[in-house]
Amino acid sequence: MIYIFFAIWILIAAATFIARSRRTVHIMCGLYLATHLAFAVKLLALGGYLTTSGEFFTFDQAGTLFYILLAVVSTYVIVHSVEYLKDDKIENYRVYFSLLLLLITAITGVYFANNIAITWILLETTTLCGAGILYHRHSKDTLEATWKYLFVCSTGIAIAYLGILLLCAAASNGSLRYDEIATILANGNPLYLKAAFLLILTGYSCKMEIFPLYTIGVDANFAAPAPAAGLISTGLVNAGFLAIFRVYKLFAHTAVFEWIQHVMLIIGVLSLCVGALFLRRTNNYKRFLSYSTVENMGIAAIGLGIGGIGVWAAIFHVVCHTFIKSSLFLQIAVVRHVYNGYRINRLGDYININKVGAIGIMVGMVAVLAFPPSPLFVSELMILTQTFAGGHWWLAIAMLLLLCIVIYSICYRLIKLCYQPNQDELHTSNINRRLSYSALSLLILAIILGFWQPEPLKEIIDTIATL
Repeated sequence: MIYIFFAIWILIAAATFIARSRRTVHIMCGLYLATHLAFAVKLLALGGYLTTSGEFFTFDQAGTLFYILLAVVSTYVIVHSVEYLKDDKIENYRVYFSLLLLLITAITGVYFANNIAITWILLETTTLCGAGILYHRHSKDTLEATWKYLFVCSTGIAIAYLGILLLCAAASNGSLRYDEIATILANGNPLYLKAAFLLILTGYSCKMEIFPLYTIGVDANFAAPAPAAGLISTGLVNAGFLAIFRVYKLFAHTAVFEWIQHVMLIIGVLSLCVGALFLRRTNNYKRFLSYSTVENMGIAAIGLGIGGIGVWAAIFHVVCHTFIKSSLFLQIAVVRHVYNGYRINRLGDYININKVGAIGIMVGMVAVLAFPPSPLFVSELMILTQTFAGGHWWLAIAMLLLLCIVIYSICYRLIKLCYQPNQDELHTSNINRRLSYSALSLLILAIILGFWQPEPLKEIIDTIATL
């Protein structure tokens, strides 16, 4: 089934690439979203769920959950991109949307891949699609960011490939399917297993935006148009998380699993440190939101490292972060139309310029900082509870101290945007409040999850978190 949809999606992206008018681009994007709706219906209502398509793709709980999130966020990103790029030349316009559609397609493939090599190939495909989106503005800064993105991501993927080779050597099995590797990995050479996990984690960290290769994700979000940055910081980050999580689960019944959990704790704490420290230093709102992503993915890594209920909380944290962070990036896209920039030290008085957008940013601030009724409060409280239960007092204290820095930095910067005197040129005629309302609706979805987690969602996450 999925091969037919892959062919359709690629053909639509190709047609978008050669479109001669904006109207044709919009028709292609609408058709693309309609085919994803058809795919979702086939998946959820017509018997596709929990089946295998061909040899390399399985519609399991994890892939399906993250695909639904991707479908929702992608719809918002495409709609907001139409307005964000309304003044672009048709040549740049059609290339952007063509690459955006291909990126969404590649991410979809990552979610459903049941083969570690296919996951690796599709993650590298996201690098190529993302690089073209980064270079959209054709400026010196975006050219530099594009080459850095290609080099670092390709290096990271190459490092992950070495890890995959070691993993297969340790498993002494010709198959690359996750389920088949898992059945024989328990008897693998511990040294090979440790080295393989470190290499894969290091390589895929460029996609999940955690330490050590987090910097390239920050640069990518800075260079890409803001709506696309919303997709990169959620859909693509989720692809990196799921790729790492599938490998993490392979080690659940091996002798080195406790060691791997310690590695995840260290990576999580370092990512949280990076996010906390750089949130205060950056002077660009897109970089600012990107470091917030590093911080939140660090918390998810800590959840995996602490184990127990922390694994459930990590998955729930990533799910809710998808709605919150995409909403904030879309709100910042509206801010850019008003001020024609993202400079933190110059922008202000947004509450009087676009009240709806300012409310969306302030509510997003509350949500991303995990204040009730944010769903991130639920996940972070569960992780902290498990941390105390496991006797990791040093970790809990470190997390609380770093989170205090995060709270101060985010509150200080976003409140400045809304209330400090403005020092930049205004373009109030460009305000589209419908986009602010649209982005706010994603936050409302997240806050609903803070109050009420549906039973089907709980059951799906229970299944995914079972090691």
